[in-house]
Formats: sequence, C-alpha cells, structure tokens
Amino acid sequence: MTDPSKNKTFAASNALLKQALATIPTGSQTFSKSHIQFPDGHAPLFVDRAQGAHFTDIDGNVFVDLAMGLAAIGLGYCDPDVDAAIREQLACGISFSLPTRLEAELAELIVDVVPSAEMVRFAKNGSDVTSAAVRLARAYTGRERVLACGYHGWHDWYIGTTTRDLGVPGSVRVLTDRASANDPETVATKLAEHPDGFAAIIVEPMLLDNPKAALSEIRALANRSGAVLIFDEVVTGFRFALGGAQQLYGVTPDLTCLGKSMANGMPLSAVTGRRDIMRLMEDIFFSGTFGGEALSLAASLATIRKIRKQGVVEHLWAMGGRLQTRLRQTIAKYGLGDLLSVMNEPCLGFIAVSEGRGNSQAVNRTFMLAEMIRHGVFMNGSLTICHAFGEEDLQKVAEAFDSFAERFSRELEIPGLEARLPYPPITPIFTVRAPNAEKEG
Repeated sequence: MTDPSKNKTFAASNALLKQALATIPTGSQTFSKSHIQFPDGHAPLFVDRAQGAHFTDIDGNVFVDLAMGLAAIGLGYCDPDVDAAIREQLACGISFSLPTRLEAELAELIVDVVPSAEMVRFAKNGSDVTSAAVRLARAYTGRERVLACGYHGWHDWYIGTTTRDLGVPGSVRVLTDRASANDPETVATKLAEHPDGFAAIIVEPMLLDNPKAALSEIRALANRSGAVLIFDEVVTGFRFALGGAQQLYGVTPDLTCLGKSMANGMPLSAVTGRRDIMRLMEDIFFSGTFGGEALSLAASLATIRKIRKQGVVEHLWAMGGRLQTRLRQTIAKYGLGDLLSVMNEPCLGFIAVSEGRGNSQAVNRTFMLAEMIRHGVFMNGSLTICHAFGEEDLQKVAEAFDSFAERFSRELEIPGLEARLPYPPITPIFTVRAPNAEKEG
C-alpha cells in the first residue's frame, strides 16, 4: 500500500514526541490528544498555532479541525471577541486573594440561559463538576450509589466502572453502576436492584435514538426513586442549544454540569442546578484555588454573549446538517453503509465505524483517520465544527471524505487490509464494563 501521508511530513512531530516521552507519560496531558490515538508516524502530534476552524502543526501542515480541542472550541480558534475580553482582563490581573465581580456576572448569565440553573459554582474541568454533582447528590439524598449513563471523566467514582480502573479501590468501584440512556428499561431495572440506594442518575444527553422520550422517562424514574437527576452537559452545553440539551429536548434535570465550549477553549467548568441542592455547597467541601481565575471567566462571558447574539448554535446546526448530508451521500455512493454511519445531532456529529468485510473496527477506523489526515482534515471520529467553519471548510471535508471512501471501497476488494497498513490499528483507551460499549477517551 502507498504511504497514506506521502504528501505530508511529520518529522518534527515525531522528533518532539521522542523528546516529550522522556519527561511526560504518553507525551501529552490528555489521552485523547496523545500519539496512541492516531496513526503511528502518519499524523500530526503537536500544534504550532490555530485560527478559526484550522490549525497548523509544527511541521507546517495545515488542517481543517474536526476535533476542535475535544469540543472545547465552539466559536473558533483565536475568536477576536473572546481574545479581546481576555486581553482586557489580563491588564487587570488573573488570580486574586478575593473573588471578582466576574463570578457573579457569569453565574447570573448561566442562570438566565440554562433552564435548570438557580445557583452556580465554577471549576476547571468537566471531571471536577461531575464529581461535585455526585457529591452534592449524595449529601442531599443520604445515599451512596450512582447510576452512570455516559462518559463522565477520570475521577474514581466513574472511571472505576471501566477497564482503566487501576488504582481505584474496590469499595469505590462497587458504588457505581452503568446503564444506557437509550434503554430506560435497564435504568429502571438497575434502580430496582437497590431500592432507596441511588443518590444520582447521571446522564450524558446525546447519541440517543429518541432523546426526548428517553430523557423524559429517566426524569420520571428519578422522581419515583428519589435519585437526583444530573445532566452531564459538558459536551452538549452551548452546542445543542444556548441552554443545552435540556432546552432542546424540554427535559430539566436537578443538576447540570457544564464545560468545554462555555469559554471557547479557556479552562472553565460549572455545576449548576436547583437552589435547595446547590445550597449544600456551603456544607460539602468543594473548593479550589483557581475556580475564580479571571481570564477564563471573562472569556466565558464573552463566549456565551456571542453565542446568544450572533446565531452561533443555528450556524452549527445548519452547517453540521449540510455536512452530515454530504457524508451520508458519499457513504451510499460507495456502498459503505454496513461499515460507516453518521450519528448524533447535526451540531455535534460522529462517524461510527463498524467491523466487517474481513476487518476489525479498529482497522477500518484507523484507515479512515489516516486518509482524512492525508487529505488535510484532522479528526478523531467526531464531526465537531465551530462558528468559524465555512463553505470552503465544508467542501474540503466533503471532498476528503469522498477520496477516503473511494479508496476504502477499493481496498476492501482485496483481503488483508490490516497487513497492508503502514501503521498499527488504534485501540480504544478503555472499554466500559457494558456489552458492546467502548470509549475512546
């Protein structure tokens, strides 16, 4: 097989990886951004700069970015309004010995736009606020068990349910059960196994076949069981709608976790929800030096105001819908529907890859990533676009996918694709302890 990166060089990335591995485990602070999640030797590994919907790697290769900082960038890289707000605050300071007015201003804005929000606390990562929400739920209910329906971060209470449970005490692992939000009957069964035992049901409200119906039923189950319903909207918040998936689907949780695109790439997250539950923040311990860091708060204010005023969510839905239509047409054109499918709402799509035609899922997926990278589109399987994603970007991605699909269909005619690949198949970072469920986290 011809080298899929023949038109690009990744020499600088590969050299820096060797340097980084000497002092940084995996060479990255995030599993999903590390070299183990991309075709070995045939992908960019380090970014030099970014603008709008594109980034340039340290070898000078330019890519349309369909990962967008793991969905942390909703407006686009170096958004002028957000960057201006950061520079203005930088002139006044970053972290202080007391809170700033920014904390109250942003909390009030979130209460205004998120249906479940009555009070707000800030943190830095999604894992921070999902764990805070679980602690609040346990304090409020006096119960210990948690039912997780999605991916919820790296802390012990959740990651202990996956194969990445090394270092998590068994006594912690047994307190969290898993179920699919696509299957409310299983949720009901799990709740029935421990009557009056579940403090919380935490749900990632996306990738659902019938979202309004499923979420409404889980809302009713939470009410009947006395469990606190938490929506993990770290990914869906400010993308599915200004007020998140709960606004789009009309189902209001008791607590909500926000993060990622709420500050267009600045490190900020929030837990918000019912006043009677959030008041327990005065009694539990949830406190951090940088929760009120001012640059991120200023960035979030600018981000949410821009999303609200400039039709950002509408753009994501419109462009995402057109992109998904083009990709589905290409899949049908080359007869690849048994291996590839486009999933989720248009504002945040995914390409699902299946095993078949003599190849594992990992082989088929790795080939797709490598081919898209070869054609100047960086992706990890998601179709995460931003407000800066325009017509030329749409055409670039559609043409790259067509080129991949055409080549893929030809390669599938010859047995032994894996043996011809110049890189090993990428394996998931961990497997969730549920049938046929994987997480490439």
